[in-house]
Amino acid sequence: MSLKERLTADFKEALKSKDQVKKNAVSMARAAIKQYEVDHREELDEEGVIDVLSKQVKMRKDALADFEKAGRTDLLDVYKAEIEILQTYLPAQLTEQEVRGIVEETVRQLDLSMEKKNMGKVMKAVMPQVKGRADGGLVKKVVESLMV
Repeated sequence: MSLKERLTADFKEALKSKDQVKKNAVSMARAAIKQYEVDHREELDEEGVIDVLSKQVKMRKDALADFEKAGRTDLLDVYKAEIEILQTYLPAQLTEQEVRGIVEETVRQLDLSMEKKNMGKVMKAVMPQVKGRADGGLVKKVVESLMV
C-alpha cells in the first residue's frame, strides 16, 4: 500500500471513528500533497510524499514556539498530537549518534579536515543521505559540534 493510499484509508478510518485531530492532520497532509501535484503538474512518488509530510511536520514544530509564547496551550496540544500522527507516516528518525556516524563517514569519504570552513561542504553531502530521516537542525548541530 502506497503512502497516499494509506493516508486515504486512515482519513476514512478517522471519519468513521470521529477522531477529529487525526482527521484534520491527515486531511491537511492530503491537501498539501494534492496542492503540490497541482502546482507542479506531476504525480508525487513515495519520496515526494515523504518530503511534503516532512514539511508539514516542520511547519507544525515551528508554530509550537509561537503558540507557547502566546500562551495558547489548546493549540499546543493539538499541534503536538498532529505532529505525532504525521510522524507515523515518515521513516524512522535517526538518533544523534547515528547522524554523528554518517557525518564522520562523509568527512572521511570527502577527505576533508574537521575545520569550520568545510561545514558547508559536509552539510551539502550529508543532507541527501539523511533526507526524511533526520531534521536539518539536528544535522547542523552535529556538524557544528564536530567542526573545530
